[in-house]
Amino acid sequence: MPLPGEAAHRKLAPLIRINELREIDMSQRNPQHAGVMAVFYPDIELHTRLVLILRKTYKGVHSNQVGFPGGRVEEIDTSLEDTALRETEEEVGIPQKDIEVIKKLTRLYIPPSNFWVQPYVGILHQTPTLVPQESEVEKILEVRLSDFLNENSIITENLSTSYAREIEVPAYSLNGHVVWGATGMMLSEIRELLLKI
Repeated sequence: MPLPGEAAHRKLAPLIRINELREIDMSQRNPQHAGVMAVFYPDIELHTRLVLILRKTYKGVHSNQVGFPGGRVEEIDTSLEDTALRETEEEVGIPQKDIEVIKKLTRLYIPPSNFWVQPYVGILHQTPTLVPQESEVEKILEVRLSDFLNENSIITENLSTSYAREIEVPAYSLNGHVVWGATGMMLSEIRELLLKI
């Protein structure tokens, strides 16, 4: 299936981010690179779920935010897919060998942290035992696919961010958490793909 790409990202992007991305000269940014993984799996009742994480509170722009398992490229990684798989095992305890990577999504630039992020979609064929990485993960969120695809999960929220105060942002309401920004934008592309199946 063709990727919806930036058109899907924009549906969940704050207006301030859309304008910022238009004006950025990437040749001047020298961004770091990261890989993240959207993992779907069956729970014990055979409902499909998606893994998200609530990050710890720390001195950084993504403190206490919901995101995908993943992180920056390390020297041991041979590809961004390897990065996403390694970080997923570290952050939520899913063995890399158990994840079947089925789709490479559209990469996304995140201005506040100066990262190019490459997302992937993976599936598990069994219910995993999820273990949060104590140093980085506050909580693991196991989101039901039916809740994610429900149109009522898409909301508008007034938030203060690392780069603006009291701005209106499109977001998802999932498992009692507001999911917005880059994660919301990547979820938007995943949602569009799933709705076409």
